[in-house]
Amino acid sequence: MQPMRRESSYPMVPIDEAQRLISAQIAPLGVEQIDIRGIADGRVLAEDVFAGGALPDVPKAAVDGYALRAEDGMAVRRVLGELTAGGSSQVVLTAGTAARIMTGAPVPDGADAVIMVEQTDERDGVLSIRQPVKPGNSIHTVGQDIARGELVLTRGSMLGAAEIGLLATIGQVRVAVYRRPVVAVLATGDEVHEPDAPASAGGIRDSNRYALLAAVREAGCTAISLGIARDDIDIQRAAILAGLERADVLLTSGGVSMGTRDLIKPLLAELGTIHFGRIAFKPGKPTTFATVRGKLAFGLPGYPVSSLVSFEVFVRPALRRMQGDARPDRPCVRVTLHDAIQAPQDRPEYQRAIVAWEAGRLVARSTGGQGSSRLLSLRGANALLFVPGDGHMYAAGAELAALLTGPVG
Repeated sequence: MQPMRRESSYPMVPIDEAQRLISAQIAPLGVEQIDIRGIADGRVLAEDVFAGGALPDVPKAAVDGYALRAEDGMAVRRVLGELTAGGSSQVVLTAGTAARIMTGAPVPDGADAVIMVEQTDERDGVLSIRQPVKPGNSIHTVGQDIARGELVLTRGSMLGAAEIGLLATIGQVRVAVYRRPVVAVLATGDEVHEPDAPASAGGIRDSNRYALLAAVREAGCTAISLGIARDDIDIQRAAILAGLERADVLLTSGGVSMGTRDLIKPLLAELGTIHFGRIAFKPGKPTTFATVRGKLAFGLPGYPVSSLVSFEVFVRPALRRMQGDARPDRPCVRVTLHDAIQAPQDRPEYQRAIVAWEAGRLVARSTGGQGSSRLLSLRGANALLFVPGDGHMYAAGAELAALLTGPVG
């Protein structure tokens, strides 16, 4: 058995330096064509999209009512017929005439205005109006919504309901998107067991792998589970290589600290290049980042909270960048503390918090004990509160920065 190390050979890098080192190794993955009539939500565009034609393509009624000539003033008009959206009726208006028209129907030749049905009376095919109209009233003009050749969506845009609706509106059902990263997740440790398996004395259930798989999917990636690798260097080496063979990114859980069974750092150093092996932050100091055979590998801590916080701060933005996301980072906002917080003396800390609007301000409440093993501190949390490592007591009412990880109520 190898002797226990007393001091890590890896310097602690600041948070921003760790993020810079990760970003320097990232480029968007390849591009593929998809059909928006399938599952396109969450994909990121790899091209600018321009409208091939104007919308509307012809003048259309904006309301249900009557198409008419404004110059006829308040005179009564003879109703020539009815026009419906998608209908084929051909009507040409002349002096003293009008046509009943539905919302979205093309405005007939000779008409220059539409009046709402509520402002009219019709009896025996004769229309009288209650107020005058001006040319252009209640008409959607050609190109009013989208001009021909207009830039509709930019490269790096994420496709949501509105974006998919826009693409369908302009008739572009196939678009180029960045490929989604495939991320393999490996748990390590003799003490780690499947959640439904009998646990040995002192053993723990594998919460990290399942939480990370869910976080990977939420980040828009394809997740692969590599199971649990016990504390054997040959087994873990084989698992790492198998994962990198199948995936673009490898996440490991546990095995990155200073114990004799912490094998991930030595293996990543053997197989590739470690860019950093410790970060000056809490929780998750031993978080490790490496590149192996052109792939990214993150060694995350074994404590559940450390693992998920490290994922949020360092891994998730990397995965979003790999998808070409123009806005890969979580929103960062200023929040007001509901309760006082004692900052740590040595390293900045991301504390779990619930942020909500109160009296026009974003107010942050702690989720309770912030221990690295207390997964309950993440339950209901929608923010990571950035607490500087200056030993300062931040009083209730003070402001700090926070990453929003969920919707704000």
